[in-house]
Amino acid sequence: MICLYLAASAAPSPLYVVYQDEWGFSDPTLTVVFAVYVFGLLASLLVLGSLSDYVGRRPLICGSLALETVAMVLFLVAGDVGVLMAARTIQGIATGIAMTSMGAALVDLDPPERPGLAGVVSGLAPISGLAIGALVAGILVEYAPGPTHLIYALILVGIAAGAYAALRMPETALRKSGALASLVPRVGVPEHLRTPAFALVPILIATWALGGLYMSLGPSVAAEVFDMPNHVIGGLVVTLLCGTGALTIYALRNSTPARALTLATSWLVVGMVITLVGLAVEVAAITALGTMIAGVGFGASGRGTFGTIAALAGPEERGEVFAAFYVVSYLAFSLPALAAGIASTSAGLQSTALVYGAVVLALTFAAIWAQRRLHLAFG
Repeated sequence: MICLYLAASAAPSPLYVVYQDEWGFSDPTLTVVFAVYVFGLLASLLVLGSLSDYVGRRPLICGSLALETVAMVLFLVAGDVGVLMAARTIQGIATGIAMTSMGAALVDLDPPERPGLAGVVSGLAPISGLAIGALVAGILVEYAPGPTHLIYALILVGIAAGAYAALRMPETALRKSGALASLVPRVGVPEHLRTPAFALVPILIATWALGGLYMSLGPSVAAEVFDMPNHVIGGLVVTLLCGTGALTIYALRNSTPARALTLATSWLVVGMVITLVGLAVEVAAITALGTMIAGVGFGASGRGTFGTIAALAGPEERGEVFAAFYVVSYLAFSLPALAAGIASTSAGLQSTALVYGAVVLALTFAAIWAQRRLHLAFG
């Protein structure tokens, strides 16, 4: 179900070019459509993130499925960018609720004979969903009828199956008082964690900003810079980054966060350099190779950053600390992509992507410097 939600969130990426052609909106408007999803998701994470601890997992899961259904119906009937933005906002809220309640249920159901399985699944499912959703949507848009409708109809079928499963699953959390108080967002980093936490911020921003660029403008770059308007290619752009990241998370499932962070920075540097060269000389194969190498860093960063915080923060402070990291992550995911969309109208997509990649590269070097200077010992 987590994979389905994230596949649904990635499905519009190859469709953005189609929507632009049909409705005639600009790249900045496109990135606003992308950003409202993130803001909706972030709001639900902050406000409803711990509600399932008080009212149970199933009510929140069922509520998120209902909202996701509304979002898919809006996608199906959308005839202008206003309805599209409404659909993306509701989808973001639904996904935020699903991520927290289903993630908590996974931990509740972690089998004693395979401890840590929930953590692996929690890391793999979202990024795998992004990779699958973008690619499948691209294939359907290019070769199937109803390019702006079929994918959403199929997701509705998946939601129906998910609702059936949710109604049959056991409740894993007991109801308790304090539900209203839990709606007050709590974001912060305890003083004793601030030094290592702040050292993680550059790599966190670098990787999530990179993901935001690929999810929002990646297919447009493929179509305009490399003259590849095929929508499968548009979906593959996202899949190359996220799919490689998912495989990396699985490969590093038994590694320490310290090892993962070291791999993240080194692979990101190499991957971004190759990607920038490919963009500059307009050779798609070089850019694709760089994207896959950067994807290794993308996945390793996810394993290392959140693994580090989970290891350093105590049980009573994890919720607050993770909320803070989610705020940083999703702001990095949306705001730079929004700025890139605005800049592309005057500078062009190629120049914007080159500058964007150079900033990601600089942030990666800053991450290397911060980790070495502070001598962080993660394990």
